[in-house]
Amino acid sequence: MSIKAIMEPTILIVDDDPAVRNSMTEFLSLGGFVCKTASHAEEALEILKSAQFQIVITDIMMPGMNGLEMTDIIKKDYDIDVIVMTGYSGHYSYEEAIGKGASDFVFKPIRFQEILLRLKRVLQERQLRQERDRMMADLKHLAITDSLTQLYNSRHFFSQLKMEIERANRYEHSLSMLLMDVDFFKNYNDTYGHPEGDVVLSTIAQTIQSCLRSIDSAYRYGGEEFTVILPYSNGEEAITVAERIQSQIERVRFVPLPDHSTQVTLSIGATEYLSNEEPASFVNRSDKAMYLSKTTGRNRISFLPADHFI
Repeated sequence: MSIKAIMEPTILIVDDDPAVRNSMTEFLSLGGFVCKTASHAEEALEILKSAQFQIVITDIMMPGMNGLEMTDIIKKDYDIDVIVMTGYSGHYSYEEAIGKGASDFVFKPIRFQEILLRLKRVLQERQLRQERDRMMADLKHLAITDSLTQLYNSRHFFSQLKMEIERANRYEHSLSMLLMDVDFFKNYNDTYGHPEGDVVLSTIAQTIQSCLRSIDSAYRYGGEEFTVILPYSNGEEAITVAERIQSQIERVRFVPLPDHSTQVTLSIGATEYLSNEEPASFVNRSDKAMYLSKTTGRNRISFLPADHFI
């Protein structure tokens, strides 16, 4: 299988010599590459604005902007590898080209077999780098996400809460929080088994998420507890969100056994942030509000105002 079949590489060749552009295009096209050309750096940068390329092959010495200056711009603005060429071995060094972000450096006159080998190497390194980046992104996602519910986990909750508190203090906007607990969840697990309990937690998580704005964020706080951070929301608005979540949960029916449906309820605590308050105090007040809901009958919403200190 050719590299084109795997990567579908598209190459931009930049050289002020039409003979170099044409001959290189002809050879690389035979090798399975899609090639486009530009006669100078400014033209190449215009082309890059409207087309996608994996690699740019450029001469250094050109009228106007030289190839190293163009390479510097490309590496700042695009995810593109650059191979630079020069016929002036004494004027430019490998270190200088790499320092500008080039992936490789070759001397003219170009041997086509050599440029083909270098292209394949750069493409292989590019593929490995992209796979590594995808793996790191996956690992980052796993580090902040609860695997069962796909909500953010408690570790990310405290990190995000700190950031939202700093923003609320800086811009003097409101900030509220909900803390929720599934009522009698242990009994549910004991009666129907943990797999059915997992179904409940996943469904509740999806329901909570469906009730939020894009700027809100939901978390599995731990066990059967969930929390929601509500930026730009005062206490009254937080209660409205809590009521919406509670109403949606009441509509959900679970079928843990054949021909047997049931439902679950939430005890919800809501509170509003007090300017310059410590995060621990904010969290503790929401926990106390939730506990108030549980001790006064469950399946209810309790609100503790910002000036209610623990």
